[in-house]
Amino acid sequence: MQGSRPERVAEQIRQEVSQILATEVRDPGVGLVTLTRVKVSPDLQVARIYYTQMGDEKEQKQTAKALERAVPFLRRQLAARLTLRRVPELHFHFDKSVGHQDRIERVLLELEAERQERAAAEAGGAAAEAGGPAPDPAAPDDEAPS
Repeated sequence: MQGSRPERVAEQIRQEVSQILATEVRDPGVGLVTLTRVKVSPDLQVARIYYTQMGDEKEQKQTAKALERAVPFLRRQLAARLTLRRVPELHFHFDKSVGHQDRIERVLLELEAERQERAAAEAGGAAAEAGGPAPDPAAPDDEAPS
């Protein structure tokens, strides 16, 4: 059962740091940050906190700096809230996997749209072959009454 303790501690850290960032950190550089996951080393000495944030690269760099400035405060708050002999060192990492997932999802949606367009074009072509030439709506009507 020893392997599950780092996972439990990681989840506790994720919840507590999320709460602290939302309610107690006053640094405007932090902005809207979502903690995606926390990985704690087996000896509980290091916690890697993965986060995402909306915004461009400049805002992401500002947030990374603000989070690093907040680390001593976060560790003190965790020490008061968690029952650990030693609070792990906190290292923040921007979680690129969310961006990769978003990009993959967009590519899949584009492929699906292309597939549907191709199927519609093939269905339209098959209907034209079965019924003879399709009438041209711009062509004048030869049989119109005078």
